[in-house]
Amino acid sequence: MLILVSGLPGSGKSYFASRLSRRLGAVYINSDQTRKAIDRMGRYAFEDKLDVYEEMAKSAGENLRQGKNVVVDATFYRPEMQDIFFTLSTLLHKQIFYIEVKADEKIIQERLSKPRADSEAGFAVYRQLKLEYQSPGVSHLVLHSTNDNIDFMLNQGLAYIQPIP
Repeated sequence: MLILVSGLPGSGKSYFASRLSRRLGAVYINSDQTRKAIDRMGRYAFEDKLDVYEEMAKSAGENLRQGKNVVVDATFYRPEMQDIFFTLSTLLHKQIFYIEVKADEKIIQERLSKPRADSEAGFAVYRQLKLEYQSPGVSHLVLHSTNDNIDFMLNQGLAYIQPIP
């Protein structure tokens, strides 16, 4: 299965996605780490961003072909970025789940004021992406992140991707 976790910078998507992947024993693919690995740090032209998404899709495809579950953590703020993975899931006949993580702007501002290991995004980047952000046109789960609800979010995410019959 392929799980896409989207959201604006500071929303808590990476915190959630990394823990979800651990719970599932899934491969975790992160856009910031991928950007660093392919030498695109500080390069945010749309073409550079698409390079990052294409590299993530390549890695996701390799892992899915090996029968592994994959969690992809990225902003996915434009349909072109989302479509790469919807196409991949169709081509490989893999189930896809889309989870969008949101948070109050005050919490986001607080989170983005602190240094983060891989991300260069600050509050100005958040504001710009907020203007450009497009939720997917498919049914998906929306989770609201606070500073103390990760267990609730994980339970909701797991129920969404592994419903009880």
